[in-house]
Amino acid sequence: MNASSPLPADTPRADARRDQIRTAAALCFREHGFHGSSIAQISKVAGMSTGHIYHYFENKEAIIADIVAQDLQRLLTLTAELRAASDVKAAMIERAVIGVQENLDPRSAGLQLEIVAEASRNPHIAEIVEAADRQCRESLAATIRTQRLAAGHQDSDATLAGMVEAISAMFEGLRIRAIRNPDIDRDGVVLMFRRMVADLLSQTH
Repeated sequence: MNASSPLPADTPRADARRDQIRTAAALCFREHGFHGSSIAQISKVAGMSTGHIYHYFENKEAIIADIVAQDLQRLLTLTAELRAASDVKAAMIERAVIGVQENLDPRSAGLQLEIVAEASRNPHIAEIVEAADRQCRESLAATIRTQRLAAGHQDSDATLAGMVEAISAMFEGLRIRAIRNPDIDRDGVVLMFRRMVADLLSQTH
């Protein structure tokens, strides 16, 4: 059985149940870690029986796979919307503001860091995380290529890959800063990120 695939058919009720379980699992993973969280704890927080949990997810790994899939779909939708914008560069710079706020949210940061930590220990979770990251990188590269071509730049795949990694590192690094420095000046960070994204997208070779 594929742990990343939900067991029951997709229905509004099933979607709502999976969302309820995801929310409860995210809370448990943040507070107790992946290994410190049990299906029994998740079921208690979700307000449903363990049998209901197993009806929708085979195990905790399947829940993480579903969380990762949800995040992936959101990011793929975002990059597609950016590519469709009349001014891709301006749209990316403006979206950077939201990206900073999202990545500095300590709740979201804690969950994402826990998933990455588990991926460093668990080969199956690593496969899930790496596959999602690969799709995200490809979509972001396509978005940057669209913007750069419109500006008259011809970039190699290696150059685009470097730009993707730089942007990814910038935003993902905020998750660590959110934990290390909860009093971070968010407005100041937003200002710097707007400038850095604009500079990166405008670079010449």
